[in-house]
Amino acid sequence: MASCRLLCLAAACLLSSAGAEQRKLSPEQLLVLTAATEETDGFRRFMRTASQFNYTVKVLGLGEEWRGGDVARTVGGGQKVRWLKKELLKHQEDQELVVMFVDSYDVIFASGPEELLSKFSALGHRVVFSAEGFCWPDQRLASRYPQVHSGKRYLNSGGFIGFAPDISAIVQQWKSKDSDDDQLFYTRIYLDQNQRTKFNMTLDHRSRIFQNLNGAIDEVVLKFERSKVRVRNVAYDTLPVVIHGNGPTKLQLNYLGNYVPTAWTYEHGCGVCDDDLLPLTDVPDENVPLVHVAVFIEHPTPFMEEFLERLTTLNYPKTRIRLFIHNNVVYHERHIQRFWERHRALFPDTVMVGPEEDLQEDKARTMAIEACKKNPECDYYFSIDSEVALTNPDTLRILIEENKPVIAPMLSRHGKLWSNFWGALSPEGFYSRSEDYIEIVQGKRIGVWNVPYITQVYLIQGSVLRSKLAQVGLFVDEGMDPDMVFCRSFRDQGVFMFVSNRDEFGRLVASSNFNTSRLHPDMWQIFDNPLDWREKYIHENYSKIFEEGTSVVEQPCPDVYWFPAFSEKMCDQMVETMEDYGQWSGGSHKDERLAGGYENVPTVDIHMNQVGFEKEWLKFLKDYIAPVTEKLYPGYYPKAHSIMNFVVRYRPDEQPYLRPHHDSSTFTINIALNSKGIDYQGGGCRFLRYDCKVESPRKGWSFMHPGRLTHYHEGLPTTKGTRYIMVSFVDP
Repeated sequence: MASCRLLCLAAACLLSSAGAEQRKLSPEQLLVLTAATEETDGFRRFMRTASQFNYTVKVLGLGEEWRGGDVARTVGGGQKVRWLKKELLKHQEDQELVVMFVDSYDVIFASGPEELLSKFSALGHRVVFSAEGFCWPDQRLASRYPQVHSGKRYLNSGGFIGFAPDISAIVQQWKSKDSDDDQLFYTRIYLDQNQRTKFNMTLDHRSRIFQNLNGAIDEVVLKFERSKVRVRNVAYDTLPVVIHGNGPTKLQLNYLGNYVPTAWTYEHGCGVCDDDLLPLTDVPDENVPLVHVAVFIEHPTPFMEEFLERLTTLNYPKTRIRLFIHNNVVYHERHIQRFWERHRALFPDTVMVGPEEDLQEDKARTMAIEACKKNPECDYYFSIDSEVALTNPDTLRILIEENKPVIAPMLSRHGKLWSNFWGALSPEGFYSRSEDYIEIVQGKRIGVWNVPYITQVYLIQGSVLRSKLAQVGLFVDEGMDPDMVFCRSFRDQGVFMFVSNRDEFGRLVASSNFNTSRLHPDMWQIFDNPLDWREKYIHENYSKIFEEGTSVVEQPCPDVYWFPAFSEKMCDQMVETMEDYGQWSGGSHKDERLAGGYENVPTVDIHMNQVGFEKEWLKFLKDYIAPVTEKLYPGYYPKAHSIMNFVVRYRPDEQPYLRPHHDSSTFTINIALNSKGIDYQGGGCRFLRYDCKVESPRKGWSFMHPGRLTHYHEGLPTTKGTRYIMVSFVDP
């Protein structure tokens, strides 16, 4: 009976103790301790989320040298225990104080102290460690762990919470070196049943408080609540308070950190984008940051002239730019030369490295970035590849004002999901699509995003290059592309890379089908780079055709319309392409290019299919001529099909005019490719039925008129010079 009474008394004491642990705790009783030797990007993120929930945080070790080993790759971390041991001596008698220790570089808070303490109290233990699915660092200890029926079995030291006297008593047992393993230390205490009972210790098996991501990525999803975002563990249906990107899960934590707790929400969009900005609005030109701009032309790239010209239109004082150009393409030497002849006064200190120097891409990128590293006055390094069409002249200012260590403007190929960033990496370190990638590229989620990979254009703070990356090779590693080496180097150093889609910056140019054997290869880019093609080759007033209340379209004769179509450049390059080809027809009725071998109304001409431009021309008809036809001839919906597309040449001594005829088309377009009064005299078109002449065709403007039955017409004599026109018989 006596032994029975003793057992009952012990049980009653335990129940009383558990009940005491479940009493309500207030946030004033909580102290969060963390360790950090320097203020990294991860540390600043941790502190931002802590501040958002009004946690009281004390940082241990700031400014000290880290001697705890390379914990990312092997055992270590004992220095953190030493710091804790010293700090908790101050609190070892405070029975009411709850202490939580968490790492900082790879931790974010998802909720506040009230929820944290409530969950801690509900667990009914005096000390709670986070749990994970791996027994680290000594797998031989796995069998000694208590069995669990649900949840993670093994201790993780990246987060734990308990009453100050108990935590202090635990860490006072530390007698090891700074480089010894902290997790092994805590594990041995936990596995000692006497100590586990003495301190009333448990693990957070079901991630009620602590979510360790290593081995649990598939268990974790974002839960969008009203104006905030939580991490939900779907395996245990819990909403953890502390999210820890332990082991190789730093990138997954970065992804979650783009949202949790209010970094981005559906209700308010980006909640942190306006924090810590560096405004340049009131900074005089002579005081804006000095930027080393490095240009890399590593592959033949379309629209090179336009790319180089945009460097001159950057809305940034040219006196505060130091330009470096590496051109590895002989074909582009002509473009560089013309650019330099026009703009050398803008960039007098330019360093240019041409293909004759045979400098490989990784070495060229190293050369450029080292110049910024070695120059203490270099505030920023801005790298831009030739495939980047940076149409926003304020890009440089915008990126500087974002005040990030490394940031890229979000760019993609027109109409494609191909962009200059990756939202995630595969386990092998290559491309993997994040859940939000498509919505970021398409602009459905706007913000500044922490991502694992950026390329082609980015801005780096000079201070970052001269500190954490001072001794790091950023581009050179045997067997790896320079961009992969670059991003890995930043990730390894814990430097966050961001991409911003808060503004429209431009687009990426596709270069894989760029054929430099053609005289003007940009003309063939209407499929791969339709926006760049339009900007270069379509008349600047073309879009006004569709604006209400504008009179850009003229009607010189009944049902004959006249409208802007081609740019001057398109006209010139079309003529030059034909003359370079040179195989003009003789203007006779016999024409082997035609199916029947006979032309009723012959001209001196070259067909589009002869120069390999037929597909591109039909695309032009579909995209640019068909919409005009629908507007000007209501009720007719063109197929935009044509088998007769050709450039005609008129000369007084060759073929000066064309006799009256009908065209074998539903409608015809006739685009003037050069200028009357400058390139030739005479010329024009007369519609006999209406006795109506158009004698002053404008370069780049197109006639459009019905082909059969009504619009019998003739080409008027060219009396001097050479006249060129582009003709299509549409919908024959």
